[in-house]
Amino acid sequence: MRLGISTPVVVQTPGVASAWERDAGIDDVVRIAKAADELGFDYVTCSEHVAVPGDQGEGRGFVYWDPVATLAFLAAHTSRIRLATSIVVLGYHHPLEIAKAYGTLDRISGGRVVLGVGAGSIEAEFTMLNASWPDRGARADDAIRALRASLSDPRPSYDGEFYRFNDVIVEPCAVQPHLPIWVGGRTRRSLRRAVELCDGWMPFGLGRRALAEMLSCVDIPDGFDVVLGPGPLNPLGDPATTARRLRALRDVGATIINCSIDAESVEHYCDQLAALRALADNIELENP
Repeated sequence: MRLGISTPVVVQTPGVASAWERDAGIDDVVRIAKAADELGFDYVTCSEHVAVPGDQGEGRGFVYWDPVATLAFLAAHTSRIRLATSIVVLGYHHPLEIAKAYGTLDRISGGRVVLGVGAGSIEAEFTMLNASWPDRGARADDAIRALRASLSDPRPSYDGEFYRFNDVIVEPCAVQPHLPIWVGGRTRRSLRRAVELCDGWMPFGLGRRALAEMLSCVDIPDGFDVVLGPGPLNPLGDPATTARRLRALRDVGATIINCSIDAESVEHYCDQLAALRALADNIELENP
């Protein structure tokens, strides 16, 4: 069973983040990333918001570490675990800017980047950054096509509805010949975008019934990742509930489970990771 972790500290959502995260720093994040790396977890994450409007903090929180800086630092302290953005907001960047930043990260990490992208959800942030809100979905589709043309090609060219470029050189570029792109979101359109243009879907805020219904309406391509989150897990304190949630998402169609962990300290978090890995390995030995 493939497990990723929704990295603590670097994003602190009210009602989800643990109290210890408020005073934690990069050394704590590195400790967690190294533990996850050694235990065989699939990826760590980092999200993007440039500047959260003051009236949006109650539900979203205000702590969002920059994903390029954060994941580059973690790359230097790990060797195998992948580095996933969850997510980069496409409308805030030109595709070539994303290709340069994450192509460089892919190069320095030895080919470990997963580019999670999304259309965006905070209109005020779009306005603040002079990004276009009404057509963000169409622009996201075009940006993904432009990224596919440019992430792994040092001499990219593209002629789309919103983005056009040729006769340019982008060095360094990604070392992965086909860098995975996952789409975040919670709508049928986000799933359609993921299936048609990308390599995976990582929804949020959807129950198992809604997920099962949405997934049943599309033909999932071979090798396509469905990345689902079970909510905060407590494998040491409540292994039965943890196992039940993992099985339920596996049965819905998850190929990777994006795990949030209940913990009282960084030490407790690492112990929880080890317990979660053992629990998932035992589930893998069961008959489906």
